[in-house]
Amino acid sequence: MDLLISKKNEVYLKIEAQPHINYELSDFFTFEVESAKYMQKTRRYKGWDGKIRLYSPANGEIYCGLIDYLTDWADKKGYDYVLDEDEFYGHPQETNDLITPEGVASFVQSLHLNHRVRDYQYQAIYECLKYNRRLLLSPTASGKSLMIYSLVRYHVNADRNVLIVVPTTSLVEQMYKDFKEYGWNVGHHCHKLYAGAEKYTNHDVVISTWQSIYKEPKKWFDKFDCVIGDEAHLFKAKSLTSLMGKLHDCKYRIGFTGTLDGANVNQLVLEGVFGKCSKVTKTNELMKQGYLSKLKVKIVLIKHKEKLFEGYQDEMDYLVEHEPRNKFIKNLAKDLKGNTLILFNYVEKHGLPLYNMINSDTERPVYFVHGGVDTEDREEIRLLTEKSDNSIIVASYGTFSTGINIRNLHNVIFASPSKSRIRNLQSIGRVLRKGDNKSKATLYDIADDISTDKGNNYTLNHLLERVKIYNEEKFDYEIIDVKLKDD
Repeated sequence: MDLLISKKNEVYLKIEAQPHINYELSDFFTFEVESAKYMQKTRRYKGWDGKIRLYSPANGEIYCGLIDYLTDWADKKGYDYVLDEDEFYGHPQETNDLITPEGVASFVQSLHLNHRVRDYQYQAIYECLKYNRRLLLSPTASGKSLMIYSLVRYHVNADRNVLIVVPTTSLVEQMYKDFKEYGWNVGHHCHKLYAGAEKYTNHDVVISTWQSIYKEPKKWFDKFDCVIGDEAHLFKAKSLTSLMGKLHDCKYRIGFTGTLDGANVNQLVLEGVFGKCSKVTKTNELMKQGYLSKLKVKIVLIKHKEKLFEGYQDEMDYLVEHEPRNKFIKNLAKDLKGNTLILFNYVEKHGLPLYNMINSDTERPVYFVHGGVDTEDREEIRLLTEKSDNSIIVASYGTFSTGINIRNLHNVIFASPSKSRIRNLQSIGRVLRKGDNKSKATLYDIADDISTDKGNNYTLNHLLERVKIYNEEKFDYEIIDVKLKDD
């Protein structure tokens, strides 16, 4: 036997092995961080070698969710290993033999949901209950809240306490509202935790933002038997892995995300704290089956005079303050039919001027949403938009790109360029939901060509990254060249 593998708790495995095997494992689970060279320039990261290590040879600990990677590695290297069952925490690869697909279907049907449950939803719920841990890749409109609700009901029925962690206060409210619509007595079972709410409660389910709880002591987390992370790609942050690390006795761990950023190390961290990644379904499959609006991407490539910039921020400052460009976005939003969401990066420098410019030049209702807007006001804007067919929302990426559910959104305008895979796919997700009178959606991707004979400008390269995403996701797109009159 070369490796003895057992559970230290529900967060970490404990590995006993010879020193040379320990160091081989450490090398295998060590990764370069793509953005390290930029991060190392800041005082906070100086002295860091730009690598993340998921295995510690000093104490033999590795995340429980990486057990399959660990055994696959040992098999390939020809090392013998023993998976030892701990008296309290059980077997490292424990499964629940009593969970069957038929039993799961019967339980979900007993909830009498007012929605038809799809085959892939049954399969995802089954996997979570069978294996205790899963990271589910579940795109927009795949029925994520229904899956979360079904899992919560199962665990509450088994007399377990559930912690649901989400990234924003709006998502706390939305989750609570979804559970209520499914017919549950949420006032009796669920507690919303954010912005100064009471942290100690006897409710079965706590729905919280991570910001409200990540500094709580380990003792606060001890009551929870199950944790569900919504928008789990945001759990990469140190504070969030720290949060998950305090749940020593929390056996049932499920993460949901619509997108992963493609960086191997980030997926491994998420799989480490939640479990093996399973793809629930694909966006283009949901479109084919009629669950999502048909998407058309119109890349509006604005041609500028040649200009050299000192750096990325210099170029961004030029773009957000560019009057003809902002006027173009204003006129585009005014001319589009249906509800339109305009997403921006900088509140004071870009969002506010855009909002004032549009609001002063149209009779249509125009709303401005950013981090400083109260959760209740955001929810009211969301509800008003769902009942409207000619609203314009000017919103920051941070408030409306992730998870917000607006069924009656017809157009999205990317007013600020971004190369982030997660941000782009999440933002596109806002416009894909079908409404009563809506089956098509359009994304207007505003891009800028300011290149010189020395090469492409920064944000033009970001466009090339977005085009890769559109190709990978099989989105229908076209490129429209635009020359601004006043430029």
